[in-house]
Amino acid sequence: MTSQEFLAIIQNGENSGVEILSVSGTNFSHLDMRRVQDYFSRIRKLSPLPDKDAEWERLLINMEYMTEQNQKSLCTVAGLLLFGRKPRRFLFQAGMEWIVFPGIQKEYDTRDRAGIDGPLVGLWDSNGELVEDGILEMLMSRVRQHASKEKLSENYLTRIIEWDFSPEAVREALINAFVHRDWTRPTDIEVCLYADRMEIISPGPLPNNVTVERMKQGLRVPRNPILIQTMKDYGYVEHMGMGVRNKIIAGMKKHNGTEPDFIADELQLLVRLKK
Repeated sequence: MTSQEFLAIIQNGENSGVEILSVSGTNFSHLDMRRVQDYFSRIRKLSPLPDKDAEWERLLINMEYMTEQNQKSLCTVAGLLLFGRKPRRFLFQAGMEWIVFPGIQKEYDTRDRAGIDGPLVGLWDSNGELVEDGILEMLMSRVRQHASKEKLSENYLTRIIEWDFSPEAVREALINAFVHRDWTRPTDIEVCLYADRMEIISPGPLPNNVTVERMKQGLRVPRNPILIQTMKDYGYVEHMGMGVRNKIIAGMKKHNGTEPDFIADELQLLVRLKK
């Protein structure tokens, strides 16, 4: 995506096609082919697989993970986000900012802070075992480190993990922040952990005709259909539109009886989970 394309989209108020725009400076080599091959062989059941780079490029172009521009093949926003080696190198907003504050307000002192970069999807072996984290698994590892503790079971024979928040609710909120966000906004997703809550901030307003109440009820207005479908293929996304109600709201109520907050304006959507 060139700066001119980016500016034009913002000025026109259009963002539904951002995920298929080209990302300037990228090419075939910037995709992790291990993940690409895993997706097409294990998940899409494609056989035989292409055996030449040119054949792979054509397949990726047909699937809109790459695109042709001025006789060059470039990664699309969706392709780079899903399979890119270091997406943030070419698309700054591809990352996620993780911050742990010791108290209940933002302050200079932090317990942990990192800009997390990587492909959205993990890498699995032929048996379906995860062998390398994607950005969501990286985030969940940090959540587990700072928002859970191990304790002995009642019979003192095993250790169990006690979470401050429903892990299913956290995971769903993180996935939603990526697949539903407005990619025209050149800012990171921000995940802040406080002493009493977690806040996940996704840049951009809700899509047209979507309000917080409609979102809770399951209204579906897919802003990034390629991202959503690919994440659904992997199993990250399940029933479209039901995650907020069935996983985030119901998950937190079951976990500790709290009601999540959803605060939307023209700049962002904030999801607040409470301890």
